[in-house]
Amino acid sequence: MAKTPSKPIATSKPSKLARKPVEKEAVKETTEVAASEEVMEVKAAPKVAPKAKSEGSDDKSEITIEKKLIALYSLQQVDSQVDKIRIIRGELPLEVQDLEDEIAGLETRVDNHIQETVAMEKAVADKKNAAKEALVMIKKYEEQQMNVRNNREYDSLTKEIEYQNLEIQLSEKRAKEFQASLEMKKEEIESAQKQLQDRKNDLEIKRNELDDIVAETEKEENDLIRTSEDNKQYIEERLLTAYTRIRKNARNGLAVVQIERDACGGCFNKIPPQHQLDIRMHKKIIVCEYCGRILVDDGIVNAM
Repeated sequence: MAKTPSKPIATSKPSKLARKPVEKEAVKETTEVAASEEVMEVKAAPKVAPKAKSEGSDDKSEITIEKKLIALYSLQQVDSQVDKIRIIRGELPLEVQDLEDEIAGLETRVDNHIQETVAMEKAVADKKNAAKEALVMIKKYEEQQMNVRNNREYDSLTKEIEYQNLEIQLSEKRAKEFQASLEMKKEEIESAQKQLQDRKNDLEIKRNELDDIVAETEKEENDLIRTSEDNKQYIEERLLTAYTRIRKNARNGLAVVQIERDACGGCFNKIPPQHQLDIRMHKKIIVCEYCGRILVDDGIVNAM
């Protein structure tokens, strides 16, 4: 039995509709690959270094703790020298201020007394004038008594004369009282003026003494103040505020002290070994746990 030859199976070409999903998938894969390559390139790209700050930058946060400690200790030394200079002046500035205030008070008192004497002199003059006017009225009433027509008019004029006599007596009494007060005020003015002149002489002497001392130490003090301002440039604001607060509360004006014999140089309390190690590391600012002063070691002191 002869075999019939089998017909070859026809392979139909994919239609356009069938090819479109394949092409879309290929495009999608190509896009994803490209995108992943771009991401890899971005990740592999080196980071751009930030721009270096200019040399004139005044950012105090960039200054190391060690330099800040050196600046603080230097500032303390300068301020201590300024304190010594001002101690030399002693109480002279306060004495000068007190004398100036006392002189101002005495001048005000003298001016007030003078105004009161002027008022009293005017009162004395007014009372004397009132007595003179009363005398004039008495003479007038006496003349009228010579021409009265009845006893009633005579009695009325007599009462007016008596009243004016009482006015004269009262005016003279008041005038004497004002005159006595006036004399007392004049004595007080003389005493106050004498005291004022004595205080002015004392003030002149104290001012001359103060000016001599200031003239001797002014240049040194100004140089120290300039050095103090230079040191403050290396210290940030919060540290300066803390330094000023500690100095104000400390009796001797010491805010930054050196460790001496394992103890605080301000309150002389022992410092634990771990704290001493932290202080020597110069990594952070350490304060005394007893008095609150800033502590430094020999390395900071010798680095000045």
